[in-house]
Amino acid sequence: MTIRVYVTDREGQLHELEAEPGWTLMEVIREAGLPIEAACGGCCACATCHVYVDEEWLARLEEPSDDENAMLDEAFEVQDNSRLACQIRLDERLSGIRVTLAPEF
Repeated sequence: MTIRVYVTDREGQLHELEAEPGWTLMEVIREAGLPIEAACGGCCACATCHVYVDEEWLARLEEPSDDENAMLDEAFEVQDNSRLACQIRLDERLSGIRVTLAPEF
């Protein structure tokens, strides 16, 4: 099964991406060549894969871990719908998820 992911970049352009189950959202965004730093490679040790999850998708995600919340405390322009893309593992229930890349600092 292919999972669809919709990412709005920092210029406001919408990108429709495809992913395999089990990939993280960060991996999908990075593989598509979109500007996401992901400096730690997905280890939840930085906040450079910060995204805003569309409100309608938040309830479908697992709650952020203490580690993710600690990293988000270090991020810029955090909002109620802020998440780290490396911590969102994709499966069929998330097909169609919509996110926006957070500003880069």
